[in-house]
Amino acid sequence: MSKNGFFNRLYTGTGAIDVVGKRRMWYVITAVIVLISLASILIRGFNFGIDFEGGSRIQFPAGTATTEQAEQVYSQALGMDPVSVQTVGNGANATMLIRSEALDQAQVEKVNAALFAKFQPVGKDGQPSLAAISTSDVSETWGEQITDKALIALAVFLVLVTVYIAIRYEFHMALAALAALAFDLLVTAGAYSLVGFEVTPATVIGMLTILGFSLYDSVVVFDKVEENTRGVLHTTRRTYAEQANLAVNQTLMRSINTAIIGMLPIIGLMVVAVWMLGVGTLKDLALVQLVGLLVGSYSSIFFATPLLVSIKERWGPVAAHTKKVLARRATRGQERVPVGAGAAPAARPQAGAPRPGARPSGKRHKGRN
Repeated sequence: MSKNGFFNRLYTGTGAIDVVGKRRMWYVITAVIVLISLASILIRGFNFGIDFEGGSRIQFPAGTATTEQAEQVYSQALGMDPVSVQTVGNGANATMLIRSEALDQAQVEKVNAALFAKFQPVGKDGQPSLAAISTSDVSETWGEQITDKALIALAVFLVLVTVYIAIRYEFHMALAALAALAFDLLVTAGAYSLVGFEVTPATVIGMLTILGFSLYDSVVVFDKVEENTRGVLHTTRRTYAEQANLAVNQTLMRSINTAIIGMLPIIGLMVVAVWMLGVGTLKDLALVQLVGLLVGSYSSIFFATPLLVSIKERWGPVAAHTKKVLARRATRGQERVPVGAGAAPAARPQAGAPRPGARPSGKRHKGRN
């Protein structure tokens, strides 16, 4: 691979991708993703779990029973389908979990008798027992309380984030970071709506955890932007956008590596806990974190920083400086400075070549006065 090859420049952060210069393209991609997410939320909605809508939960030792058999017995006993049927755990400790709409006492007794007749669940004494089947009711007010507390935590989090970034960096960066956080939440919620996974308290917890990663990645990029743009208004070689794009390229590989390392344990959680051990309740938490990592990495690079540049170039000193630099280049016929290119060092004169500004030397031709 050549020294100036794409992957070499990508790894060294010397301008493999012109993110800020092509920000309109990224805005279009971001808008399409947002529209798809909104359409799914408005049309398909969410599959709220029993913790949010209320209902009944029936559990018994799974034994050799399958989810299809349990669902069939439930449907035949009550004449309606359960909300969900899943196996929790693995091996001898596996438990069949049936979630349904709220059942009255007569319905509970009827379905428990049908399940016992079909599967003969074993109690603690090792003998088949009807007491091995447990039933509990869940009130929808509990899910509402979880949602209210999550919204309060989210509001407090956003306020603290805005204050910190505005003080540590600047207010425009705080606006861009908040826009990226809103994008992450919306797209993650849209992914849940598209897949149709059940929304549980674990989903709400996962939504709050991904905010930390998204903010962390955005702050890392903004820190490099601040470093690169320090003093840029006092020169006319580069614009604020070009320096910000250099910062994006310098942190790009770091963001990619961080996202990959973060996804490995989540994928391991999905493989081991969900598929191998059958802990279906962890599926919700794993999915929201996996989607959040991907979306957070995208927004911090391809949305937050370009949006920051667009805000800065609307008004103020950066807008005036950008116009000045572009006007200077237009008068001199210069093109846009390549990303990652530093100030060009003065070329050394070749051997025997006259130095710049030196008078021509040498002997006069004969015959000339």
